[in-house]
Amino acid sequence: MAVAAKVQATLDRTDVHLGETVTLNLHIGDAVSVNTPDLSALDRDFDVLRTSTNSSLSIVNGRQSAELIIGIALRPKHEGDLKIPALTIAGSQTSPLSLHVGPADNSAGADAGKDVFVEAAASSNRVYAGQQILYTVRLFYSGDLDGGNLPNPDAGDAELRQLGNDISYEAVRNGHRYHVVERRYALTPRHAGVLTIPGIEFQGEMIDRGNPNDPGGFFNPGGLFGNTTPVTADSPQVKIQVQAPPADWGKTSWLPARSLSLSLQGLPSDDKISAGQPLNLRLSVNAQGLSGDALPSLSLPAIDGATVYPDQPSTSTHDDGQWLTGHSERGFAIFPQHAGVLTIPEITLTWFDVQSGQKRIATIPSHSLTVLAANGAQAAAAPSPQPGLAASSAAPVSAPSPVTEQTASTASSTPWRRIALCSIALWLISSAVFAWLYWRKRSPAPAKAKQRLEPVDSARALRQAFLDAARGDDHPAQARRLLAWARGERPELRNLGQVAELLASDEQRVVIGQLQREQYAGGPAERRIDLATVFAHGFAWRQDKQVETESPLPPLYPFKLD
Repeated sequence: MAVAAKVQATLDRTDVHLGETVTLNLHIGDAVSVNTPDLSALDRDFDVLRTSTNSSLSIVNGRQSAELIIGIALRPKHEGDLKIPALTIAGSQTSPLSLHVGPADNSAGADAGKDVFVEAAASSNRVYAGQQILYTVRLFYSGDLDGGNLPNPDAGDAELRQLGNDISYEAVRNGHRYHVVERRYALTPRHAGVLTIPGIEFQGEMIDRGNPNDPGGFFNPGGLFGNTTPVTADSPQVKIQVQAPPADWGKTSWLPARSLSLSLQGLPSDDKISAGQPLNLRLSVNAQGLSGDALPSLSLPAIDGATVYPDQPSTSTHDDGQWLTGHSERGFAIFPQHAGVLTIPEITLTWFDVQSGQKRIATIPSHSLTVLAANGAQAAAAPSPQPGLAASSAAPVSAPSPVTEQTASTASSTPWRRIALCSIALWLISSAVFAWLYWRKRSPAPAKAKQRLEPVDSARALRQAFLDAARGDDHPAQARRLLAWARGERPELRNLGQVAELLASDEQRVVIGQLQREQYAGGPAERRIDLATVFAHGFAWRQDKQVETESPLPPLYPFKLD
């Protein structure tokens, strides 16, 4: 018995006709078995026909989860907007639900009295190219079917995708009660014109329980099961008028959607970043009525004072049983090149609202960030001296210590002590110089070798480590080795962007840019000259007056998202 389990109530349909049945599904998570809840609260508006249970067990990433579903078949007693109250089950309470019940549907007058017939209908007969609509197929049958085949519609050049699983319920047409199997599709026409969807043919076997010629036998004693009779039924063809995008739409991507939202995540809460350190942003779009494949590839506008490296985009599509919802997102690594103010420009995406028939623009406003220097200081504010520190450093100048005064007084009264101290100091210096000259004469070569080779060996080791990495395919290791070698010569450097700024060689700057793209953009870059060849003779450093403050690398994908 589950106690206080996670429960959820759903309806297989939210809009039905009087005489039809609807299924209330109670989902109980992490439960093995529970008691059927008290359904007396439903008696005023519904007839409770039957209940069924279905359990499932799944293991994801080594974690086991179970779900129990209780299905309750309900038949509304009257028309209107009916409420399904909250139900208590497994120690928890479900949320209330709403159901719209319309008048009895008598549209199948031509098929009245048939044992089997098929309906097909589109949610709209006039749409735009690229707009998703709902296409529904229903199989009606009375009696019992012994199997059958209901194929998918032939949508021609349109895109057709089934939404969820088949739905089963009961309905009344012209006084006849039928079992119904309903199947829903997302239909998206690709081109303007008339889209004709041919009818589909159902083929099955109907059980004839009252066949007088079947006295029964070993496999059918007493004619209990009856013989089977082949049955067929065709749905009518459906024609849809598909319109082209408005003539004044322009050159932006055509995105007909029911709703669309654009979001940007990853901005720092204090609006402060450091120069040379990456700012990782994630741009995403969600559109109802479009698949993820129909959404454009996302990009950021050009950002002054920064280099932008995009990740590979990712898309996905899910449905709610009626509409597709497409999702597309892309990450961007932004490297500020210098301290100051960095402004991320406004980001826009134009789309067409199919519900209102109007052109709309999703917008993310521009955002300014303060870029701190590499040491964490703000560029606009010069460091101000601390009053306490200034007073402390000025104290020895303005007020000599008592020890200093006492020493001066003693030295002035006894000059012979000062002469003796100077003589001792001169003797010590002479002894030290004599010992150094003697040691140098005895072993000059090792001393010089040690003075010369110690820094040279260190530089050689860093250079050789980079050359070894340059022969492989590990781009992050190549970037680390190259930066370590550069910092061995210029310790103040913090990243490869600063290294590139101080280089006079165009080849070396371009190769560093390619190495950074390989490291952050997620894809290989075509390099005409390899790293080892370009840096074979070391770094080509600029003179101080030649140092530029802007990055020599142009931003990747510097076009505006529209």
